[in-house]
Amino acid sequence: MPTSTYADTEQDLVQRLRGRDEAAMALFYDRYALSLFHVIHRLVRHQAAAEDVLQESMIKIWFAFAQYNPARGRLYTWALNVCKHAAIDHMRVQRGRSQRTDSLHESLEAHLLSIPGFQTEHIGVADWPGQLRPHYQCVLDLLYFGGCTQEEAAETLGWPLGTVKTRARQALKELAGRLQEA
Repeated sequence: MPTSTYADTEQDLVQRLRGRDEAAMALFYDRYALSLFHVIHRLVRHQAAAEDVLQESMIKIWFAFAQYNPARGRLYTWALNVCKHAAIDHMRVQRGRSQRTDSLHESLEAHLLSIPGFQTEHIGVADWPGQLRPHYQCVLDLLYFGGCTQEEAAETLGWPLGTVKTRARQALKELAGRLQEA
């Protein structure tokens, strides 16, 4: 008869996780991460975003493990629900950011078109980033003229995604301010 290891059963794993055993969390990750990642990826449809959501979910699972009740379902099912809710939250945040960005672009366009004698073909948009600091220029060049996503721009520049997002937002604010002054 084969001998069993300490965490062969789900019940043993649950007990170890309740005891805040970090090795048990590593075992949990090894067992379930790939399956959970696939579910998250199907929802968010982007590799890097799915990886981020998975890591955030693992942290949530670690800190919220006291809420897990084995009588209500299996460990995997509970973890799957945590991951699905995190993916949905991520998509809601992204949708909200997209709507705010669209609104900014629409209001900027409306402002430009309200200027008397304004002709869109003479706008010179490609020249605008040249007025900014170099770290803003390279971000806008990649995002708006290079056709890159924020994730691709971050990878190209070797910067964290948050830095790219922040600098793009700051660059757009600075450009909008300069346009209002003109």
